[in-house]
Amino acid sequence: MKYTALHSAHIELGAKMGEFAGYDMPLYYKLGVMKEHEWTRASCGLFDVSHMGQAMFKGAGAAELIEKLTPSSYEKVKPFRTKYTVLTNEQGGIIDDLMVTKTDDDQFHFVLNAGCKDKDIAWIKQHLSEDIEFHHYDDWALIALQGPKAEEVVREVLGYDLSDLPYMAVWPRDDFEMFISRLGYTGEDGFEISVPNKDALELWNKLAAHAAVEPIGLAARDSLRLEMGYCLYGHDINDTTTPVEADIAWVMGNGDNTGFIGADVILPQKENGALRKRVGVKLTDKGVAREGAEIRNESDEKIGELTSGGFGPSVQGAIGQGYVPIEYAQEGTKIFVNVRGRNIAAEIASMPFVQPSTKSMKKAA
Repeated sequence: MKYTALHSAHIELGAKMGEFAGYDMPLYYKLGVMKEHEWTRASCGLFDVSHMGQAMFKGAGAAELIEKLTPSSYEKVKPFRTKYTVLTNEQGGIIDDLMVTKTDDDQFHFVLNAGCKDKDIAWIKQHLSEDIEFHHYDDWALIALQGPKAEEVVREVLGYDLSDLPYMAVWPRDDFEMFISRLGYTGEDGFEISVPNKDALELWNKLAAHAAVEPIGLAARDSLRLEMGYCLYGHDINDTTTPVEADIAWVMGNGDNTGFIGADVILPQKENGALRKRVGVKLTDKGVAREGAEIRNESDEKIGELTSGGFGPSVQGAIGQGYVPIEYAQEGTKIFVNVRGRNIAAEIASMPFVQPSTKSMKKAA
């Protein structure tokens, strides 16, 4: 079992611990999953996400490499801006989804999923040239602050006014002892703070002491991301699903990048459409459906299965996502979800299930 630099804090807080991606991680704390979810939406949740991978590469040809490994274009991206994207294989499948930050014209930092980071790093190294330097920050922690009071907490605890920092951007600093990014995986305004392991516990305790902050476990993090329709790697996307099938073709932007790995499979799908699509599912009758539950049509034929599912506290109902043939993918299509032999009425729903409250969305409102 692996442990993050904050493991002792979770034990001291009485967290219910469980294994995730080989790490002993907090599933929930004293509030319980439901209240932790609601607290994050209303105030500010504190998450340990140090199990995720942090790495960078830099050097001549780095920009060309990132556009080979991912279908996104970075030529026009400003320094210290972040993009959500995917690593793709030769078959067009998704090796992992990740956040990539352009910190210079030839330097890119990225955050990788915990269960994928070893294979991701091996894949990236396989494509490195001699001119590119690679570094894995395996001795750094990652702490997420998520919720409408996150900006206030950062200002009052750390003394940083980040009101002008836009969504999906990193605060540029002269030193490299802390990275603060305005992003997250909850749909709320918030930040991810990367610091060396040696500084992580002190930072966590300072943030946790604020009256607006409560520690939040991985269970609520999952329900928060499910309500937003975000993908969970290994469940909603994997190395056999393409970005078009997963309904995240927007990572390709205007299609300026055509030389990425798997382009010969993905670009025709983008042009002509895929045969299946990841969709939202909302139960319209009583019950809760989990991953693996069959999706059936009105003739009781199996047409797919849920890749994620559960109760959405903010939605006040059972929701999920999964893949169905394209002819069933239209919003409002009546379906059934089979739970332990019982067909529960449901329908195809648009995602996200709740309106996001990120910084950019607030400005738009």
